[in-house]
Amino acid sequence: MRYCKLCVLPDTRPNLTLDADGICNACRSHGTRPRIDWASRETAFRELCRQVSAKTRGYDCLIPVSGGKDSTWQTVVCLEHGLRPLAVTWRTPGRTAIGQRNLDNLIALGVDHVDYQISPKVEGRFMVKALERFGSTAIPMHLALFNIPLKIAARFQIPLVVWGENSAFEYGSADEAHTGFKLDRAWYRTYGVTHGTSASDWVDADLTEKDLAGYFGPDPDELEAQGVRAVFLGWYFPWDPETSLQVAKAHGFASDPGGARTGYYDYADIDDDFISIHHWLKWYKFGFTRLFDNLSLEIRNGRMTRAQAVDIIAAKGDQTPYADIEKFCAFAGISRGRFFEICERFRSTGIWNRDGGVWKIRDFLIPDWRWDEVHAD
Repeated sequence: MRYCKLCVLPDTRPNLTLDADGICNACRSHGTRPRIDWASRETAFRELCRQVSAKTRGYDCLIPVSGGKDSTWQTVVCLEHGLRPLAVTWRTPGRTAIGQRNLDNLIALGVDHVDYQISPKVEGRFMVKALERFGSTAIPMHLALFNIPLKIAARFQIPLVVWGENSAFEYGSADEAHTGFKLDRAWYRTYGVTHGTSASDWVDADLTEKDLAGYFGPDPDELEAQGVRAVFLGWYFPWDPETSLQVAKAHGFASDPGGARTGYYDYADIDDDFISIHHWLKWYKFGFTRLFDNLSLEIRNGRMTRAQAVDIIAAKGDQTPYADIEKFCAFAGISRGRFFEICERFRSTGIWNRDGGVWKIRDFLIPDWRWDEVHAD
C-alpha cells in the first residue's frame, strides 16, 4: 500500500490515484478550489432558483434529507433563496433517537416532508443478500436514497432536486470537471455505491419485483429530459463539513453527545445504527476506515497536520462497531458468527497477510499498529 504524502488516504481507495509526486487526486482536486469563481456560481444558483420558481405552482424543489448537518444546510440554503421545498427521507430501519430529533428539527424549519419507509422484512433480506454478494450492507440504502427522491419528483412534477456535496469530487473519485454539477445517469452508475447494479439486478425468487418496488426509480437522464434537474449544491457553494455544521447548528442541529459513532466527527453518520457497518467493511476490503476519509478532509482544509492525523488513527484503532453489528444481526436475522464469516470472504489478500495467526496489512501507515486486537467470533 502507498499513502498520499499530503493526506492519509491509501491508493487502495476506489477511484483514488497517486501522481508521480505521491499526491492523491483528492488533494489535487481540493487545490483547485481557490481558482473557482464562487461568486458567479452563487449568481448561477440564484438564476436557477428564479427559473424554477417561475414555472411552478407547487413545490419549487425537492431536497433528499436525513436530518444530518448537510441536509439541514441544504434546506437552509434553499429556504434562504426563496424556494418552496419538499423534503424527502428514506427512513432507515436503524434510525437513532438523535437522528429523529434532528429530522424533526429540519422539518420545523418550514418544509413539507415525506418519510418513506420500505418494509423492514424486505430491507433485512436485501441487506444480507448485498453483504453476501458484494460485502456491502449499504447497496439497498443507496438504491433507496437515489431513487425514492427522483420518483417523487417525477410524480409531483418538481423541476429541481437539490443534493448536497458531490461525493465523487470531495472524496477524490474524480475531478470536478469530470463529474460536473448534476447527478445524471453516468454519475449514478459510477459513484452511486451500488456496484453498478439497479433494483432489477436483485429480483429473484426471494425478492420479487413487487417486493423491491421502493428501490426502482426513473432514469436520471430521462427525468432531465422531462424538465427535472438534479444538481449538487456543493457545486454552487464551497462545501466544507465544518461550514455546513455551523450553519446547521445555528438552525437547531445537534451533534451526538456520545461522541463519534465511526470516523472522526461527532456529527456525521449519527442518524443510523447500520451506516457504521458500511464504513467499517472498507477496513477488510481496502485497508482503511472512515477515520482516514474524515481526517484527510481536515488536513485539506488546514485544520490538522498529517502527523496529527496519524496520531489520531493510532489512538482510535479500527473502530469496529460491535454494538451496531449486534443490532444489525438482530435486525437481519443472522448470527454474529455468520456475519463475520461473510465479511472474511471480502478481506483483500492483496493487502492482508497472516502472520503468526494474526491478520496484518502489509506496509501499513502505522508500523506499531495493534493487530492482535481482533474480534472474537
